[in-house]
Amino acid sequence: MEALDWLLDSDPAIRWQVLRDLTGAPPEEVQAERDRVATQGWGARLLELQEENGQWDGGTYFPAQFDESDKGQPWTATTYSLLLLRDFGLDPRSGQAGRAVELVRENSRWEEGGQPFFDGEVEPCINGMAVALGAYFGENVDGVVERLLREQLADGGWNCEAERGSVRSSFGTTINVLEGLLEYERATGGSPGSAAARQRGEEYLLERGLLRRKTTGELIDRDWLEFSYPTRWFYDALRGLDYFRAVGNRPDERVSEAVEVLRSKRQRDSTWLLENTHPGRIHFAMEDGDGRPSRWNTLRALRVLDWYDGQ
Repeated sequence: MEALDWLLDSDPAIRWQVLRDLTGAPPEEVQAERDRVATQGWGARLLELQEENGQWDGGTYFPAQFDESDKGQPWTATTYSLLLLRDFGLDPRSGQAGRAVELVRENSRWEEGGQPFFDGEVEPCINGMAVALGAYFGENVDGVVERLLREQLADGGWNCEAERGSVRSSFGTTINVLEGLLEYERATGGSPGSAAARQRGEEYLLERGLLRRKTTGELIDRDWLEFSYPTRWFYDALRGLDYFRAVGNRPDERVSEAVEVLRSKRQRDSTWLLENTHPGRIHFAMEDGDGRPSRWNTLRALRVLDWYDGQ
């Protein structure tokens, strides 16, 4: 398949996942390619940008210096740098990961209240990221998980605006929390409480078909039909589908509309485009820009379809 050759002609962060998820390569071949993430390409480049104090760009969620008049949120601080390393599949058992995460644990503090990184802060969207990162890299995030379970709203999801009175969940906050809880359960086995909360959060998305208002059935946001990478804190249909693929259960029939949206975006050469880059300062580009074929979106789309069609 031409698209597979194109994906394999790429960075180790892409190649090892293609080998694992799309080609059925032997585990030793997959691991050998994954090991290269720490020493070659994007992963090595990003690790080199970590400062001696453990931070990226001088800050935990925001860089030490940025102009609020700039277009978009800057994506160069520690949180979003670690999220990329997790997406790249940097092996948490590697020496490079161990050193990087130790520096974060010892030095990184949230701007909101000075809390240590793996203690989380107050916004559930950010705390979902902290749980995903802590669980992936082997840090204790039990306290952050407990907070998230207390903050789940009556409709089953989460919303960063809850502290300002919102009683309705948001897809963006909910997907970040769900990804964190899933990573936590993979790493620790979770608890009955975390499993129940995650299932309620999934139902919140499924009741809305991953796209629509429960009350009226109207599409909530047309931007969700445009696929981005990196996703940052934003939701879109591909991110929702990729979450359910990662859970690994038999596909729920309520994801079918989102899957058809995904199929409709497939190009004649079996690639998917980058469509909705979220503006803001970045470390370096990994794609050719919106409107051009995207290896990240193609990888994610193909494995979603393998999961959906295969079951």
